[in-house]
Amino acid sequence: MKKDQLLESGKYFMQGNEALAEGALFAGCRFFAGYPITPASEVLEYLAKKMPKNGGICIQMEDEMASLAAAIGASWAGAKAMTATSGPGFSLMQELIGYAFMTETPVVVADMQRQGPSTGQATKGAQGDVMQARWGTHGDYVSIVLSPNSPQEMFELVIEAFNLAEKYRTPVILLADEAVAHMREIVKIPPLEEIRLSERKKPRSVNEAFFGGEDVPPMPPLGEGYYVAVTGSTHNEYGIRFTADPQVHGKLVERLVGKIVKNTDKIAKFEAVNIEDCDVGIVAYG
Repeated sequence: MKKDQLLESGKYFMQGNEALAEGALFAGCRFFAGYPITPASEVLEYLAKKMPKNGGICIQMEDEMASLAAAIGASWAGAKAMTATSGPGFSLMQELIGYAFMTETPVVVADMQRQGPSTGQATKGAQGDVMQARWGTHGDYVSIVLSPNSPQEMFELVIEAFNLAEKYRTPVILLADEAVAHMREIVKIPPLEEIRLSERKKPRSVNEAFFGGEDVPPMPPLGEGYYVAVTGSTHNEYGIRFTADPQVHGKLVERLVGKIVKNTDKIAKFEAVNIEDCDVGIVAYG
């Protein structure tokens, strides 16, 4: 990655969606697939211009399901990948979010919340997708969800989202809303060398190229000579479909859930304000 391919450090007057797109580029995202939807369309539009200049691919798919499916495929091909949508599209993505969790695919999904249900009020902000972000797909799983409260945090938290996705091999949801997506304010871009990035662990030999042995196993990329089996069905340590044995399923799900639950204190971020001597606390997000 060349420094002159990205914004120079400094202060920029940016829209929230633009800050998110820039943050994704700084995080190393080099594949974006999306489908236009208010209030997330600017992410696709912005990256359509800038992603090719940074050696990446930005593609408009036929719908939101295809967008996330393409991002999952790109991740297995070795790229850091992302998609962005809003409520209706996020609903369509739920099965694929579960697939990404089951296949341990690092990918970032940005949801710019709007009023629902259904088409609702496309240009009005909301914060009603939090339950869906946490538990929207079926089965036993846990999700990592980050919620920015400003364009500055859009830039910062999408980088953190990629770092967590790569570190824990899991989909990470950036849960924003229309207000933050379309807000414009000064965003501080730090020098590239000050941004710390996490990269997925790769196998050093064929003996490490499988789905077991540790909570977060190495990820063998396609095309580098490893035998890779990827399935959303229950599978054993070698990725082979194994749906008849409850012990295999239990062991798999316990590991997938455990690698996140065991590290909750490292993952969770919050701010505590004016809590000295308080009797009642208010918990909010975004």
